[in-house]
Amino acid sequence: MLTGMGEVRITVGLSNVADHAAVAAGQLSPANVRAVEADALVDTGAVRSCVPQPVLDRLGIQPADHSVVEYANGQKEAVGLAYGIMFDILHRRSSDDALVLGDEVIIGQTLLEKMDLQVDCARRRVVPNPAHPDVLVNKLK
Repeated sequence: MLTGMGEVRITVGLSNVADHAAVAAGQLSPANVRAVEADALVDTGAVRSCVPQPVLDRLGIQPADHSVVEYANGQKEAVGLAYGIMFDILHRRSSDDALVLGDEVIIGQTLLEKMDLQVDCARRRVVPNPAHPDVLVNKLK
């Protein structure tokens, strides 16, 4: 399958935050954490990330809320909002919510910023922030 011009795709690990909490509390074996590895589109024009319902089903996560989204053509639609998803990209992890939408995982700008990752458009890849490539740093100013 050919990707579109300038399209950036990455492999992302997704898992259930509640399962991780149960492991930390000694109530669940780490082997029983529900997790999925997915091919994802990185969309710097999207504020939030999106995860399709079938992926959430595999993680045991159901939408808990709704949010209105506006598409590029101006159309607006209410979609589900799922909480408690752990994202793992380039060995950096962060929990976040996601819009329940579409048929593929989309990584939005908010998650990239939380994970201190940048998009290298020329090489069509995601890279750690060059200012601190070995450790995730969140600025508080």
